[in-house]
Amino acid sequence: MATVATEIPQGAAKADKRDSLAFRALVLFSVVYYARPEDLISPLKVIPMSKILGAVCVIGLIAGLSRRRKIKFPLALTFLMLLFGQMILSIPFAYWRGGAFQMVFSYFAKGVVVAVLVSLLVDTLPQLRKLLFVQAAAVSFMTLASLAAHNMVAGRLAGATGGIFENSNDLAINIAVNVPFCFAFFLRARAGIRKAAWLMAVGAMLVAVLLTYSRSGFLALVLAGMVCLWEFGVKGRRFHLIVLAVMLSLLMVGFAPKNYSIRLESIFLGHIPGAIDRGSADARKELLETSLHLMVQHPLFGVGPGNFPTFTGVWRVAHNTYAQMGAEVGLPALVLFLLLLGAALNNLFVAQKSALYKSNLEFRIFTGGLMASMAAYMLGAFFADTAYNLFPYFLVAYTCALRRIAELAAVSPSESATPKPATAAVIATPYAGHAGISSRF
Repeated sequence: MATVATEIPQGAAKADKRDSLAFRALVLFSVVYYARPEDLISPLKVIPMSKILGAVCVIGLIAGLSRRRKIKFPLALTFLMLLFGQMILSIPFAYWRGGAFQMVFSYFAKGVVVAVLVSLLVDTLPQLRKLLFVQAAAVSFMTLASLAAHNMVAGRLAGATGGIFENSNDLAINIAVNVPFCFAFFLRARAGIRKAAWLMAVGAMLVAVLLTYSRSGFLALVLAGMVCLWEFGVKGRRFHLIVLAVMLSLLMVGFAPKNYSIRLESIFLGHIPGAIDRGSADARKELLETSLHLMVQHPLFGVGPGNFPTFTGVWRVAHNTYAQMGAEVGLPALVLFLLLLGAALNNLFVAQKSALYKSNLEFRIFTGGLMASMAAYMLGAFFADTAYNLFPYFLVAYTCALRRIAELAAVSPSESATPKPATAAVIATPYAGHAGISSRF
């Protein structure tokens, strides 16, 4: 029979506060990464905000682990840690060891830290919602800012700021990956103003992808839209969304820039004289062939993380994340990366079979959004170098958190349905304390 305690023990309360501090730092880290305030406010460039916030997250996570008796380390994180180890092993065999060391520890290591933090800190649906909201809102803002700035480079829309939004192709794939999140918040919103705001954000994103002339962004966007229709329209029995999809498609056709159809034809026909393509399709084919040759010649450790441009002497990236992994870090890294993505998808399949998925509408919406976002990324990764960016590992970590929330709900339904207050009554159930879980009101 359950017994009621009127207070949380002092040690547990302190652990909750440390967890809360770590999560707040994680939210701010997400804001810094996606909104890039240092590009808008110059004095912030001298402050290493991401490093400071990352350190706070790590310290808070370590301090909070003391209250958890058992932690289930996600399989996706295991593959990610193995991939990190493979990259470290490849450094001594790299063509340029200094560049490889910097790429692994200055860039890829951040993705590992972010994935671990999100996967282990986020264990309630409101926490996951907050992180997804920050990302969706920040990318929406950057899209609108890019459209307003109208920063055209070689006839293509580029981002208004640097980082993952600077390059036209990077801007497009990030938009495609985040459109499902914006659409999820559109479905979740009740007020007409909020629905209108999210719908306007989606419309702006569609226009922005067109203006980037990014073929990879277009393909990723189409796939994201198809998965969204299946998850939200067909499975969710919102058949009116099919009408909305037709309207948005007509909007894209109406706002399609000049020669856009020719740009898309180059996906299948290669270089077309007079197109904005400028032979990039043929060049990417050559880069893909080169990367495949390097996989065969250097199968175990590749030519070194980030060394593809210097080793080949063409000073161009592989423009394919999968080929990039195989050529730069070896075939074991490519296999681990594929297993990582497979584990992330499996997290979503497990979440779809959970009791929480059947009973909680918001959980279903976010699961569908993540499914569409993962599909968009996996397709877009065929045409972009994203191995050392943070945003793919944010996605993987979100799927780990989603599965964890579903598993926690199966043990203690109230734990995943509500945030964890700092002071609350505790019900001692047969499951209380198991895997660091306690039932709270």
